[in-house]
Amino acid sequence: MNARIALCTVPDVGREPRLLLVDDERPVREILARYARACGFEVAICGDGREALAFLEHDSADVALVDLRMPNLDGLQVLRTIRKKDPDCQVVLMSGAGTIGDAVEALKLGARDYFQKPFQLAVLRALLEQVKRDVEQRTNVLAIEGHLASELDFCGMIGRSAVMQELFSLVRRLAPHVKTALVTGDSGSGKELVAHALHRLGPRASSPLVTIDCQGLAEAQAESDLFGHVHGAFPGATKDRGGAFEKADGGVLFLDEIGELPVAVQGRLLRALEDGQMTRVGSLEPTHFDVVVIAATKRDLRTEMMAGRFRPELYYRFSTAMIHVPPLTLRKEDIPYLTAVFVADAAERLKKPIVGLTQPAEALLQKRDWKGNVRELRNIIERACILSDGELITERHLVQALE
Repeated sequence: MNARIALCTVPDVGREPRLLLVDDERPVREILARYARACGFEVAICGDGREALAFLEHDSADVALVDLRMPNLDGLQVLRTIRKKDPDCQVVLMSGAGTIGDAVEALKLGARDYFQKPFQLAVLRALLEQVKRDVEQRTNVLAIEGHLASELDFCGMIGRSAVMQELFSLVRRLAPHVKTALVTGDSGSGKELVAHALHRLGPRASSPLVTIDCQGLAEAQAESDLFGHVHGAFPGATKDRGGAFEKADGGVLFLDEIGELPVAVQGRLLRALEDGQMTRVGSLEPTHFDVVVIAATKRDLRTEMMAGRFRPELYYRFSTAMIHVPPLTLRKEDIPYLTAVFVADAAERLKKPIVGLTQPAEALLQKRDWKGNVRELRNIIERACILSDGELITERHLVQALE
């Protein structure tokens, strides 16, 4: 192997890529490490396979140079572990006494290349230049995705897909005019964000937005939360209390998961919307209100009507302006941009240097069936950020986050 150090001419990627060097011969380690550093690489050095495995327990690398013949743990075993723990790391095996069979086995296990010692450092330089270009390209892609994500932001929603652009257009058209609206979509798809967008883009943007979650509310609790109550209306009513309609007067009331509202309360809600007035529980004095009411549901309200669990008149009242939020499975092209936003947010809160995902990690996200929609994606990215200590979330981090 030629020991002369020649500087690599490779582009600046904004960060030094990392090389993991695993060899039991100290002179070889010193030459290769000095050369890799001259080429702009951060170098982690391990004297044998066991040290390499210990390193991989808590860290990662962009490329690994691994000696094939080492005591205790050979290079093929290290290669297998790297492919399992850090599949984004490119591995090159080196050997001074290897065979064609060793090379074939290494390539079968996923090695990028196989070098027969002694090899010219020009061969290594070509490899390192390509790895650094790969890292630069990935860094640029992540920067572009992050920039596009900010450009594609619509009132907190991210979407480049046709279905989301259509949704944004519909919200813009409806926001100035709606008095009641119904937002439908699966759990975690972003229905509440649509309600916030309607409020923000409507004429009542400077007025309050009051939210009531209808899930799990018993009839008495639902009536009190919506319409308020007076002192002594029921046991525990020790003082007068205004409800959501009074709090939202002049603004917007968001009824999340309206399909869960008890049927009797649905009747009172319908009358209030038709009359423009409501009465506190336990009172006979009606109160007038001026409120835009936006409802959301993950249920099929037509099915609920057929089953007698939702009042048809209330459905027709809200369905004059309907907005459906598509599931993430129908807008997978938005995943890179959503991910860029979630990573940036988590990295800032966790004070970590994470800038994005590796390509295999992004490919894994594309393959997944996102039953929990955008909320599930956000939670997975959050967990993966907690698990990662480097600049990129790898496939291994995602697999751990998904467990």
